Amino acid sequence: MDIIIALGMAKEGFDWIWCEHALTVGYRSSLTEIVQIIGRATRDAPGKTRARFTNLIAEPDASEQSVTEAVNDTLKAIAASLLMEQVLAPRFEFRPKRPDSKPEQDCDYGDGGYDPDKCNVGFNHATGQFQIEIKGLAKPQSEEAARICREDLNEVIASFAQDKTAIERGLFDEDLVPEELTQVRLGKIIKEKYPALDEADQEAVRQHAIAALNLTQQARQAASGNNEAPANTALIDGVRKFAMDVRDLDIDLIDRINPFGAAYAILAKAMREDSLKQVAAVIAGKRASMTPEEAKELALRAVQFKRERGRLPSIASTDAWEKRMAEGATAFVRFKDEGRYD
Repeated sequence: MDIIIALGMAKEGFDWIWCEHALTVGYRSSLTEIVQIIGRATRDAPGKTRARFTNLIAEPDASEQSVTEAVNDTLKAIAASLLMEQVLAPRFEFRPKRPDSKPEQDCDYGDGGYDPDKCNVGFNHATGQFQIEIKGLAKPQSEEAARICREDLNEVIASFAQDKTAIERGLFDEDLVPEELTQVRLGKIIKEKYPALDEADQEAVRQHAIAALNLTQQARQAASGNNEAPANTALIDGVRKFAMDVRDLDIDLIDRINPFGAAYAILAKAMREDSLKQVAAVIAGKRASMTPEEAKELALRAVQFKRERGRLPSIASTDAWEKRMAEGATAFVRFKDEGRYD
């Protein structure tokens, strides 16, 4: 059920609705539905300066013996919340940072202007578009991959944010290595969604998608503590603050961010502690060991690691992601010897 509270409307033709607050009870599993509902509240109208969207869900009852359905609903609501935030973000244009990178005309690069020695964050006030330089970012090679990165990133993010395994692990797996979601899980989703793309373009789409999702999350967190920033510049201020707070804005850093971390912080504030623990317990009880498919994906990442570093990942490494790749490669060999692959 969705309820629209309209505070005013046009007198002729009902061409627009001056709607300030949209209230949705329940969740939507379709990105299209979510965008349509939000669109009713965010539609432009003369004299309209703000809009708000509220999504209400039932809190799981920790006193119930079985909370499986409540957990399922909660996870879907969290996914919807991530998507709601994402679709309202301005369009990102990501560029690989190179020695010959130059500023874009009509882009505002902040008080210090464009710095050729750093990864820059620019904003076009006329179009509302971000231009962000990222070190190590893969550039799409085919026209189709470039189109996906330009037009369909929200659809990619929708598939990822609605993936139950990704949500469960991202929220409740204390031993999670973020790259298992940002690289392996998202990479698998993109391969299934765009099988016609070659591996290089699939990786480029993956990098652009996780950059869009994680930078939006981190920017909103960075901007939340700045009460002096005007609302219309809060997100760009947050992106710039996040970019300045790190030594260098590179794709490896972005891959190390759990995209569901911000969602968990919101969930922890919204739910009672006993209910949150009950949900976490149900998820933990369903946790499975590494599957042959996951081992294969990790083994492929290990091969890429060797190409880049000249050595295989070490099982004794202090880096959690390198250790996980080594574990995956070992499991892959074991599964292969057991005949678990066709």
